[in-house]
Amino acid sequence: MSGYAARTATADVVCLGESMVTFLPSQPGRLADVPSFGRGIGGAESNVACALAAGGHRAKWVGRVGADGFGDHLVDTIAGYGVDTSAVRRDPGRPTGIYFRTATDRATDAHEVAYYRAGSAASAMSPHNVPYDDLLSARVLHLSGITAALSADCLELLHDLTAPRDGRPLVSFDVNHRPGLWRDGEAGPEVLLALARRSDLVFVGEDEAEEAWGVHGTEAIRAALPEPDVLVVKRGSDGVTVFSRTGDSPETDTVTTVPSLHVDVVAAVGAGDAFAAGFLSATLRDLPVRDRARHGHLMAAAVLTVPGDLTGPPPRAYADRLAALDDEAWGTLRLGPGWTAAAGANEEVRVT
Repeated sequence: MSGYAARTATADVVCLGESMVTFLPSQPGRLADVPSFGRGIGGAESNVACALAAGGHRAKWVGRVGADGFGDHLVDTIAGYGVDTSAVRRDPGRPTGIYFRTATDRATDAHEVAYYRAGSAASAMSPHNVPYDDLLSARVLHLSGITAALSADCLELLHDLTAPRDGRPLVSFDVNHRPGLWRDGEAGPEVLLALARRSDLVFVGEDEAEEAWGVHGTEAIRAALPEPDVLVVKRGSDGVTVFSRTGDSPETDTVTTVPSLHVDVVAAVGAGDAFAAGFLSATLRDLPVRDRARHGHLMAAAVLTVPGDLTGPPPRAYADRLAALDDEAWGTLRLGPGWTAAAGANEEVRVT
């Protein structure tokens, strides 16, 4: 990160993408049976921005919302985490997107999500109506494959932002393969592969790489994505494997595998965005690759132990102390609800 850190930047990280108002069920069950919902916010890129801002970084979210009450709620809530929302644009002719979801793990067949985002304000983002000065003046520009699936204009925008250009910030790209978002006849997997190959730092799940591209195993994923300087392959309970370029070809990679933590999960939502935020936070601080991955795991554990998509991160000094543990001690950590407050209470994290 040191080569990028030398740039004059107005923000540490700028995150571009759609954020929506999400309605969370009051109890488990099918959407047809849930009697009421509580209101929250959801959006991969704004989640990353909120986590980074709460962790003390200068984070900016660039998006587009309707000129409606839901848009007001999104902007106010995201700004409440300390995120700069000055570059968010209002669209008087299109609504803010919303969605409803069940309480079950999204990886299970019982999980349901009902999106109402077709024709949303965010789907109208294009190279002609977003503030490029804001997007390109950060140390890191964080994008995701979700945006590419929203519309042809959004895809054109991501192609343009990942194109080589002088003074380009470090481009971070979370593949976020969502098959249900792609329009009929569009080759989503091929589009995501092309965008990932034009990025500097890529996050991809081992399972989604197999689903999207038919490749299995970390080495095969790296072979499919040889260009990024850093490739983070998320492997679920097996942890992450990070490929870091140390020369001009994949043969010069340094490969770092970092085990996951033992977590008493409350809700398995938002963990991927939180991991990206933790990894980016440590990247901005130029920490070693192992510690970047560990900070990703710690940020993910903070979200996994609360009901919603967002929560405050552990205090930085506390997270640094945990990330610096030796391998044996790291392997014995077990994190449950309330663990991020343990530092303030002078408590020790539970071990297995």
